[in-house]
Amino acid sequence: MTVATTFSSAELGIDAPLVTVEAVVSSGLPKTLIVGLAETAVRESKDRVKAAITSSGFEYPSRRITVNLAPADLPKSTGRYDLAIAVSILAASNQIPGDCIDGYEFLGELSLTGSLRAVHGILPTALRNKGQGRRLVVPKVCELEAALAESEDLYVASSLHEVLVHLATCKPLARPIEPQADPEDMLTSSLADVKGQASAKRALTIAAAGGHNLLMVGPPGTGKTMLASRLPLLIPQMSLEESLQVASIASVSGQLFDYRRWRQRPFRRPHHTASAVAMVGGSNPPKPGEISLAHNGVLFLDEVPEYSRQVLEVLREPMESGEIWISRAARQVRYPAQFQLIAAMNPCPCGYFGDGTRQCDCSAQQIHRYRSRLSGPLLDRIDLHVEVPPLPAGTLSDEIRTEGKPLELKVTIATTRTLMLARQGILNSKLNNEQIARHCALSAGDTRILDDSVNQLGVSARGYFKILKVARTIADLSGMGRITTPHLVEAIGYRKLNRPP
Repeated sequence: MTVATTFSSAELGIDAPLVTVEAVVSSGLPKTLIVGLAETAVRESKDRVKAAITSSGFEYPSRRITVNLAPADLPKSTGRYDLAIAVSILAASNQIPGDCIDGYEFLGELSLTGSLRAVHGILPTALRNKGQGRRLVVPKVCELEAALAESEDLYVASSLHEVLVHLATCKPLARPIEPQADPEDMLTSSLADVKGQASAKRALTIAAAGGHNLLMVGPPGTGKTMLASRLPLLIPQMSLEESLQVASIASVSGQLFDYRRWRQRPFRRPHHTASAVAMVGGSNPPKPGEISLAHNGVLFLDEVPEYSRQVLEVLREPMESGEIWISRAARQVRYPAQFQLIAAMNPCPCGYFGDGTRQCDCSAQQIHRYRSRLSGPLLDRIDLHVEVPPLPAGTLSDEIRTEGKPLELKVTIATTRTLMLARQGILNSKLNNEQIARHCALSAGDTRILDDSVNQLGVSARGYFKILKVARTIADLSGMGRITTPHLVEAIGYRKLNRPP
């Protein structure tokens, strides 16, 4: 009795734990058992593997076959283990040399004809396997994703037969082709395309520089959505590590991912009918939600009061922690969720409260009920509240002048971010209380101004520190080492929704 051992990988959040695949062919009635906490899709692999082996010109053993997936306490799901199971069975039945599979890791689902199909989580597996001394074989249809790991031990194959020929004859497998990334965004669209709204542009610039959350309030058609869509273009390009995190989340989510634009920051815009599970992640097995798909990027909630109260409240914890834990009976999965929230809303249900050009038909009670859909704790976590008023007559017909401005603004934001990271290692929006005391010190006069404003506006303790963080970012944009009175006054002005309607 020969035990053949090879390796594959499981899917646990954006991690890819190593799975040892053992197979033994023993005397007894023909039967295939797959053990190791295998879910239905894995147990069904015995039928796919049998047909694939036969279609590839090999013989499926007519004896008792036991396949063990270790560790036994790690749940196994999907058809990602098919290729590893097929190879281990053929090695255990001496149809291919048993010692030739020792240094390999296999990942891929088999069709009945033996061709290899795509599976989720290829990139996390390739990253974990990098530098481990094992050659990883993945389906060719996943080569663009796998190539992002830039591993020297990565190979692709189109079918089980191709893999078996390689193992038996040492015929080399193909290496993945590298995806051709688009050049860095050249600001074909920018803030310069948005006419008017100087105060909103200023708030968006502060949000981009310091990583602050932003809420825009204004009537329909004033440019709130257009402004929000420009934020990813203002933020500097992601680092390689950040890009790989984003690509790994996209890989395990099963959603389409454009590998030509994998270095660009995500911009997620879920509809207001999205459920809490769709927003934060869930189901069984757990999948990432919108907040994780927006990791290192922007989550835009348009018409935010139209979202259900439950959906909005589940955002509070990940906005603070930058991660989300999804707990199920069999497992607990962590997904990163360091997103920047941009929200937009009308001032009232009809949208025209305070608009001098149109009549608002909403009662005071309706306006209060509408605004109350955003709870105080959620508003506290949004650093900047800015009004986006209707444009004055003639603004839309003005010519757009963009000479040098978009590039200059992006350079200013990048320089400001570099200054923050050199000083404290994080963006201003992530400062803790100790760092705030060190980097956001105020003069005695400015402290009195802040205290009086906090009492007048009814700002909470969290809102108090949000004001200091925003003031620090405004000072950094100005190239100032200390927060001065103009910086503080401007920051206080961005707490508009703390005022009574």
